Amino acid sequence: MTPTPENVRVYFALGATDMRKSINGLSLLVGDQFDLDLFSGNLFTFCNRRRDIVKILYWYQNGFCIWQKRLEADIFCWPESEDEVIEIHETALRWLLHGLDLQQAHTQPSYNSVA
Repeated sequence: MTPTPENVRVYFALGATDMRKSINGLSLLVGDQFDLDLFSGNLFTFCNRRRDIVKILYWYQNGFCIWQKRLEADIFCWPESEDEVIEIHETALRWLLHGLDLQQAHTQPSYNSVA
């Protein structure tokens, strides 16, 4: 996957997505169901029912790209929500792709420096 600029947004399609879908099928989900701009350069992330495959759809320069990761012996800690799609920070996407649970990442204590 190409490096992402700082202003790129990351959207998660929650629930299970049929991984037989490719660019056309995933594009329809983003444009019609989620009402988001396909050509923004933002990342649109999908996961299958077994949570062992993630696909990321994005527009890059002059065409659509799909990035896919399939786990062989584990599952992704896919976020739960009642929304159809949520926006997360790019760092959270990297955590998820490394196998970290996003809920645990948000519950870590914050440390403030004492002057």
